[in-house]
Parts: sequence; C-alpha cells; structure tokens
Amino acid sequence: MKYDLILKNATALIPTHPQDLRQRSNLIKEKIDIGISQGKISELGHISPHQGLKVLDLNNLIILPGIIDSQVHFREPGLTHKEDLESGTRAALLGGVTTIFEMPNTSPSTTTKELFLDKLDRAKNRCHTNYAFYIGASEENADQLSQLESLPHCCGVKVFMGSSTGSLLVEDDTLLETILKNTQKRLVVHCEDEQRLKERKSLLQDHPTVALHPLWRDPITSYNAVKRLVTLAENLNRKVHVLHVTCQEEVEYLAHHRRTASVEVLPQHLTLFAPECYERLGTKAQQNPPIREKNHQEALWKALTSGVIDVIGSDHAPHTLEEKARPYPQTPSGMPGVQTLLPIMLNHVHNNKLSLEKLTALLTENVRDVFNIQNKGRIQIGFDADFTIIDPKKERRIENNWIQSKSKWTVFDGMKVTGWPMISIINGTICMQEDEILIPNSGTGTNFA
Repeated sequence: MKYDLILKNATALIPTHPQDLRQRSNLIKEKIDIGISQGKISELGHISPHQGLKVLDLNNLIILPGIIDSQVHFREPGLTHKEDLESGTRAALLGGVTTIFEMPNTSPSTTTKELFLDKLDRAKNRCHTNYAFYIGASEENADQLSQLESLPHCCGVKVFMGSSTGSLLVEDDTLLETILKNTQKRLVVHCEDEQRLKERKSLLQDHPTVALHPLWRDPITSYNAVKRLVTLAENLNRKVHVLHVTCQEEVEYLAHHRRTASVEVLPQHLTLFAPECYERLGTKAQQNPPIREKNHQEALWKALTSGVIDVIGSDHAPHTLEEKARPYPQTPSGMPGVQTLLPIMLNHVHNNKLSLEKLTALLTENVRDVFNIQNKGRIQIGFDADFTIIDPKKERRIENNWIQSKSKWTVFDGMKVTGWPMISIINGTICMQEDEILIPNSGTGTNFA
C-alpha cells in the first residue's frame, strides 16, 4: 500500500483504549510510524519509507493529536480592526493549534441562522485551521436554540451570565432554565453574577485603577453564578461546561459536581497572578473573569492535577493597544492567547507542573469528549490526520514580533520558554513548519456527533 504521507521515527501520544469512543482514554507515549491516506490516519506501527509518496522524518520530536482551542474570539464580523478569521487562524496555526471554536460575541452577535451561515461563508477558503462556531443564547432566540445548535459545524451554545456584547446577556435564572430546556449539546457558560457586578461597580467610583478589577469582579461573583448554573442543570439532568474558572471557591464546589459540569481553565490564570500582573502589565492583564491572587492560582493547579479541570482553552480575545491605553475602567477586557497557548503550557510541562500526557488530554482527548467531536482529538486509525508536532526541549523567547494576531502583542512578551510547536498538519497536509505557513487556508468545518 502507498501512503500519501508517512511520519517516521517519532514518539506519538496515543490512547490506551482506542476502541471505546464513548469515554476518555489515558494517553501513552509510543514510538511509532504513522501512515496517512486521503487526509485520514490509515496505519500505526512500523512502516517502510518505500511505502510513502512523501516521508517526514521526525527524529526526536513528539507527535500530539492536533491541538483544539475551544474558546477564541476572532471578532468577525463587525470588529475586524482587532482580528478576523484569517488573522486569528494564522496565529493559531503558528502556535500549533489545528482546530478552533469561535465565540458569538461579534457585531452583530451570532444569534440567528442567517448570521451563523454568514460566518460559515466568511470562513470558507480563508481559515488556516479547522473551525467551528458557537451560537449565542439570548432572550430573543431561547425558544429556537434546538434548531440553531443543529446547524453544520456548530460546536454548541454559549451563555454569558455576566455582561457581554449586544443582547448576549442571560441575567436571570428563568431565562437560563429556558435555554437549558431548549438545548441538547453541552451548554458553555461564562459564569459571573450580573447583579453582584452591578452592586459592586461603585467600588470603582473613586480613583479607579486596574488593580481594582479582581476586587470588583470578586471570587463570589463567579462562585454565585457557578452555583446557580449547576443547580439548574442538575434539576434538569443537563450537562454544562464552565468556562475559565479563576478561584478556589469555584473549583472546590465543582469538584463535587463532576457528573454535571465539565471545567475549563486558561493558561494566563495558571501563569499570571495579582497584584504583580497589574503592576507590570497594567490593563493588558485585564480580562473577565479576572486574574486573581496567588492562592487562587494554586487552587487552580490543584484542581488541574486532581482531575477537576477537563479542558484548557486560550480565551483569545484581542484588543488594540490604543484601546488598552484608555483609562480604566473604559478599557476593554481580554487579551490575545491562541498563539501562545501551547508554548506557555509546554513550559509548565518542562517545569514539572504537569505531564505532557496530561496536557495533551486537556487540549485534545478531553475536548473531543466534552463536545462530541467527530474524528478529531486523538491519534487513531480512521481519525482525521491532524497533528501538532513539538520539540519539548527547544528553547525560545516569546516576542511581540512573532504574534500574528492583528493586535500584535502578548502579555508574555519577553518570556523564555522550553517546548515549542514545530509542525502543524491539517487533514494530512503539512501546513506549518518552523514558523512558516507552507499551505495557507487549509481549514475545513469541524463536525460533531
């Protein structure tokens, strides 16, 4: 048999029980060759190089399933001075990410079939990675969500319990319950209690500085919203996905509700902490929910190592430097992150904060399981040939001039890391190698069970 591409002499992260697609599998490192035909994984094992139309020797490198970033904001349509689908997926590809799930808080918000299909049209032949889009939940479309979530390449329904763009605010439990009843896919939720945010905003009246951001949006603001969400979900026997947890109270509560809620954490909350990040970075460190003090970061790491955390996403949410230079609190919350997601987390692997197997599961296998992704998220015969190939020993310095986002900055500028994405393969095509995009616009829509 002739393969279109053979990946030779590498260590791959493969599942221990690949036959069972209904649950997550542990990952192990194994020295294998991978044969690829028609964009699919067609063989795992020892393969003669003579069987390949093309052979890529990967000695000393490690093959991961293609990294999936399940939370990005690429700002198209309406806010494309910050980012668009082309620039955002270009940044993703350079960072070793092969699939992205894009959020609905654009302008206008993605809340109707017409607006969702418009995003799919915009993505066609412009995305450098595979893609899927969320539908945004609102009061206006709550009774239509069962149809909307069934649209092609829809990864799920996004709920903002704290303020967001346009009509994307689900402030009360009655509306949240309606949304839960009218959806089947796992609901993904930004958990901040809007009423408490309104009550506490008076803290910013006198001499507001960004250092007050985690005080205004305090841990109880997130904790209260998580409790409300999980209580409703349990009453309705629904599963939910809690985005970007930030505090000890949240993860300790969620540890007791694993059957109901899957949990995401961000690299910035695992890496930066208050007050140091605000003193050094100012409003560049501002995001919602906020980066908190060291004790909360330690609680996040404990939750990650104990299995409470299921997924790591970037929450890539770029703004221009001019927008970030406004006086707080007129500054927008959010920061770029899709391109630095993997290097930052590989550096944590290098520093023995977690294993490479654990990190890979958080970025691939678990994401596949939470969102019921078809044919992605693991190295297995029959699955799509999406791979992220890394050098775990390569030392690099993250710099603003490497960032491909339109924003052109990162909070990690100047940080030295060990571990780097070297090659990205999408649907069997080598699309990125050593910081160069070889085959652009290779992404296609992602499918779900």
